[in-house]
Amino acid sequence: MSAAQPPLVLVANARMPSQRAQSLQVAQVSGAFQRAGAATTLLHARRFPTPTLPAGQDVFDYYGVEPAADGSKPAVEALPCIDWIDRVPRRLQYVPARLQELSFARNAARRVQRDFPDARVVSREAESARSLLGGSRPHERVFVEVHRVPGGSARRRWLLEAAEGARGLIAISGGVRTDLVELGVEASKITVEHDGFEPRLWCDLPERAAARAELGIGLDEQLVVYTGGLLAWKGVELLVEAARELPALRFLVAGGMDRDVARLRELGAGLGNLRFDGFQPPGRVGLYLAAADLGVIPNRSKPAISARYTSPLKAFEAMAVGLPLVVSDLPSLRELFTDGTDARFFAADDGAALAAAIAEVMGDDELRAGLGQRLAERAPEHTWDARAARLLDWMKSRERAAVERVA
Repeated sequence: MSAAQPPLVLVANARMPSQRAQSLQVAQVSGAFQRAGAATTLLHARRFPTPTLPAGQDVFDYYGVEPAADGSKPAVEALPCIDWIDRVPRRLQYVPARLQELSFARNAARRVQRDFPDARVVSREAESARSLLGGSRPHERVFVEVHRVPGGSARRRWLLEAAEGARGLIAISGGVRTDLVELGVEASKITVEHDGFEPRLWCDLPERAAARAELGIGLDEQLVVYTGGLLAWKGVELLVEAARELPALRFLVAGGMDRDVARLRELGAGLGNLRFDGFQPPGRVGLYLAAADLGVIPNRSKPAISARYTSPLKAFEAMAVGLPLVVSDLPSLRELFTDGTDARFFAADDGAALAAAIAEVMGDDELRAGLGQRLAERAPEHTWDARAARLLDWMKSRERAAVERVA
């Protein structure tokens, strides 16, 4: 590993592992920084409960993180926090959630200030960044990765305080950048870097026939696949509507937390062409993409995280395997699929429009193949390694600029 890069600490208030895409993103980002030459430590929250890893695996094995060329992986540590969120009903979770966030932020800041005084720090939360930048010993090399601009006044104030002292902010989408600037953040401090994919997870997929046999899908069936979370704003209810309108097609959904899977199974009860397989370990997601004829990203037009902020991992995984996509026509997705030649758009929130778009693409082999090919051509720029290299160069330039301002 190159000695040119200073050590890096990634601070993430995440449950590791979990059924959320956030945890996969955190693990893959950590691994990419390590491979790019920055000795990386991941500090995450010790949450209760946390799923148990399979025997012999650490969190990076579980998420398919490629080691660095010298065989090294990031160091990882679960930090204590006040966590009794899951012991109370969802309607009462606001206060315990804030306690959990703030206690983790405080403990992460103490750990960094004590043991990583010279490291670059990338914090996924404004709370942790704010703790690092405050007090008698503010950390001088803090960067904040912003996934959404909060609506509440207190959280907006914390974000602005973190932005003021941070070396720079990493916006996960153009919509995040726009709203940060409107909030008052200096535009020159912001760079946009979308999510990405790990080629290792997608380079050795089974052949279509083998994947379908594993999943119990016939070779002659036309298969539409959705992989990922099932929160309401993900729009999978629209896919249920489309399955109802297109009985000749087969629909397969993989992912989601248990309560969301149960909700959608009830919604789709009686549909013989729709199956919900529930959460899948990261190593199995490729089976679904290898088996599919078409992928779908049916995001809703509200809230802002869906319409403006999201950078869905499933979009980049589709690029990795050249899987054609039908996607909601939203700013967050328009900026990924720029001119419409690499994905078929449909009117967000409209199940009939989704069904029509699916029918159009599934009925045109040439169109479907062209969409997949153009997505595959864009894949190299969206690997986690390409993203990490760009970010490390940007961090270096931000630090150089800060030195020049002082001089």
